[in-house]
Order: sequence, then C-alpha cells, then structure tokens
Amino acid sequence: MICNIPTMLTWLRILLIPVFVVIFYLPTNPHAFGAIPAHWVNLTATAIFAVAAFTDWLDGYLARKLNQTSSFGAFLDPVADKLMVAAALIVLVEFERVGAVVALIIIGREIAISALREWMAGEGQRSSVGVAMIGKVKTAVQMVAILFLLYWDSIEIANVGTFPTKLFGQVLIVIAAFLTLLSMAYYLRAAMPKIKRQ
Repeated sequence: MICNIPTMLTWLRILLIPVFVVIFYLPTNPHAFGAIPAHWVNLTATAIFAVAAFTDWLDGYLARKLNQTSSFGAFLDPVADKLMVAAALIVLVEFERVGAVVALIIIGREIAISALREWMAGEGQRSSVGVAMIGKVKTAVQMVAILFLLYWDSIEIANVGTFPTKLFGQVLIVIAAFLTLLSMAYYLRAAMPKIKRQ
C-alpha cells in the first residue's frame, strides 16, 4: 500500500529535505535587508533534521505496529534516509563544517552498500547483507554528529560551563566515517562468498 501512515511519514521526510536546505541559504548578514540571525538558522535547520530523523524511527515502528509494511515502503524508506544524510553532509561541506573526504566516505558507502543489497536481493540473498549492529551504531553516531554540526553554536549549561558542540560534532563525524568503513567491510565480507562464485 502506497498511502499508508508509515509511507506518508517517509514522504514527509523527503519533503523536509528541500526545506532544510533552503533554511541554510537564508540571508544571515546582519547588514543585509531582511537578515535572519545565524543562530536561528542553525537552530531551525537542526530542528527540521531532528524531526526528519525521528520520522525515520517512527515510520518503521508504525509499519510493524499497524501491520502496514509494504514493498514500496521498504524501497522508499532507505532512499529517504540516504537523501536526508547526503543533503545534510553536502550543506555541511559547503559551510566548511565537515571535510569533503569524510562526506565522500559516508555518501560513497551508502551508494555502494545500497547497490550491493540490490544485487544480493536479485540473487535471492538479501538477508545475508541485512542491517547489522555495526550499521545501527554507525547510523546513531552519524545522526548525533550531524545534529551537533548543524547546530554549531556552543551550548551554555548552568553551573557546568560551555558544551563544545563543534568539537563533539567534528569528533563524532570522524568516528562515524571510521564506523562507515568498518560496516562496509562487514557487508562486503558477508557477500564475498556469492561474489567469488560469480
């Protein structure tokens, strides 16, 4: 079913991507007419990405809870995830918050593993390259890193001090890139017997 609740949430996630990108290109120069505070832009973009990330969990949960899983939803959900992450990383590279090499590793891995899964599915062995724990950990670290890098501004915590959002985001995205390579090696190893037989 194409119009069930989980699939509609996935479409919402896709529709939020251009909104998220446009927010970053609003005028923030304090001397320009109609300028918007840079902090507001960072906060709004972070909030939109957080909502999109939450719908990623929610649509999967509802699909199972309401028994509304579908082959179309199974196809669209990872597409939406990859578009969302790729859009965020490209924007962060342009604003010099993430290195191009790190972004290339993460985006390149997503393309490569998606292609691998499609090929394995065509061979009737998709389950052998299903989502593994290392992939889930990578995704969690990656999402938290992107949220920190989008927000960018330091956070003042009462009676504690300043939380260095930039530093944590940059460290976490490097860890995510490392986990990305590890997870890609894991999936390639799982598919290697089939690859060798070809």
